[in-house]
Amino acid sequence: MRGSEMRRRAPEFRRQSRRRLPGWIWWLVGIFLLVGLMLFVIHHNQKEQFRPPIVNKGSETEEVFHEKVNFTEELLSSTSFARQLADQMTLAKAYVILAKEHGNLQLAWELSSQIRNCQRLLSEVAVSGRSITQEEAHPIITRLARLIYKAQDSHYDISTTIVTLKSHALALEERAKAAVVQTAEFGQLAAESLPKNLHCLTVKLTEQWLQNTKLRSLSEEHRNSTRLVDNNLYHFCIFSDNVLATSVVVNSTVSNANHPQQLVFHVVTDRIHYGAMSTWFLMNDFKGCTVEVRCIDEFPWLNAASSPLVRRLSEMETKGYYYGGLKTPEREIKFHNPKFVSLLNHLRFYIPQILPNLEKVIFLDDDVVVQKDLTQLFSIELHGNVIGAVETCLESFHRYHKYLNFSQPIISSKIDPHTCGWAFGMNIFDLIAWRKANATALYHYWEEQNMDQLLWRTGTLPAGLLTFYGLMEPLDRRWHVLGLGYDVDIDDRLIESAAVVHYNGNMKPWLKLAIRRYKSIWERSAMRWVMRFVSLTHACNFAVCCNVSLCCPKDSKRP
Repeated sequence: MRGSEMRRRAPEFRRQSRRRLPGWIWWLVGIFLLVGLMLFVIHHNQKEQFRPPIVNKGSETEEVFHEKVNFTEELLSSTSFARQLADQMTLAKAYVILAKEHGNLQLAWELSSQIRNCQRLLSEVAVSGRSITQEEAHPIITRLARLIYKAQDSHYDISTTIVTLKSHALALEERAKAAVVQTAEFGQLAAESLPKNLHCLTVKLTEQWLQNTKLRSLSEEHRNSTRLVDNNLYHFCIFSDNVLATSVVVNSTVSNANHPQQLVFHVVTDRIHYGAMSTWFLMNDFKGCTVEVRCIDEFPWLNAASSPLVRRLSEMETKGYYYGGLKTPEREIKFHNPKFVSLLNHLRFYIPQILPNLEKVIFLDDDVVVQKDLTQLFSIELHGNVIGAVETCLESFHRYHKYLNFSQPIISSKIDPHTCGWAFGMNIFDLIAWRKANATALYHYWEEQNMDQLLWRTGTLPAGLLTFYGLMEPLDRRWHVLGLGYDVDIDDRLIESAAVVHYNGNMKPWLKLAIRRYKSIWERSAMRWVMRFVSLTHACNFAVCCNVSLCCPKDSKRP
């Protein structure tokens, strides 16, 4: 039985006989081979036809090959035709200007025509990677030389050319200086201004504050909360008149806190924005944290008798310098910014008076975004110092001599010019040490000494450097990364590791001139709270769904 099965299966394993290809396939292969052979012969004949010519020199014969050349080296070589053409073209351009000034438009047109021919030839050889031959260069050089001689015959000599070009250079330099000044003025105006949709938001919130008596009653109830004076909680202070920017600071801080219910924010604003600021924080619940809003007019001790700054602001000359049209050319435009003498901006020197019952507080500017839990700052030892801050010096940059006038004896006799500078914007204050050092009195002393602005020009940082000189504890750099309002080259890894990023500079994230690369960090915190006020956002032309800019118009298209 098995033998018969094996005999039946055997044919299945036999090797099949080879199949022969049909004859038409062989004909097709032969045709392709013939066509390929013909194409090869034609191509070979063409190469022989276009072989470079043989140039005879005496009894020697050599074949000329066109090799790739470096066009830059050609232009630098004093013996090349490309260099000669470039030099003649430069001189011809100067004579075009002179001819136009003297009304000789025909000569100017002829020179321009030859300049274009020269540019065309230089462009061709640059693309092909070959040298310019004598046959190509000779006609253009000859025509340009004749036109240049013709210009010289018209008394457009070298001395006239130099004088004319020098006057042109001076005029262009003056125009460039004027453009730089104008750009700085426009940039400063843009930095000082508030987008109209943000202004509209403030107006709408103020309208709700005036119409809703319940909001005003609720605000008075919050004033009596014991949490505002509880030193077991984490206290933050913000001084600002920008509702949305302040909201971003509060939102980003509580969003990254491990226990947001233990956070207390003390916000101080001016009389104009008090209603809007109060309405915003009363109608929002920032994860259970406490937000107190106060008006700067509530502080009777902030008057001309006690504060040199208030006294200086009451002077008409100061008002004209910062708030009027009085501009002195010898001072830089940026120092005319009213924010430098804003009382809100200088309230940082009065924190113990504003919060008399507290022991420690973190100060935050309104142009920062918090990315880490800041409550850990309260456990950092300041070693008896008043302020904790991130140093900003790098070698000789941002040291005290960059901010203060050390030609004044009162500065040079008391301060080391090489002391490392530091930054405001995110600082931890020990208010017990502050009161012990009487730092506010030190601030008043230095403001009195600088009434004529000879010690420093303006701003809060120079005053802070002097007030807290010897009273500052350096913090790790990652607590506070600066420059997002002017520096486009900050390392992404540094930004990601930062506890706080600071948009110091003119390019604030709520403005159109903000640096796009950093704007999304701020918008993520702003968008959440703007979307809660749908009626306000539509009324004020916010486009909350637009991923280009928080402040873009409603009818703008997505990219």
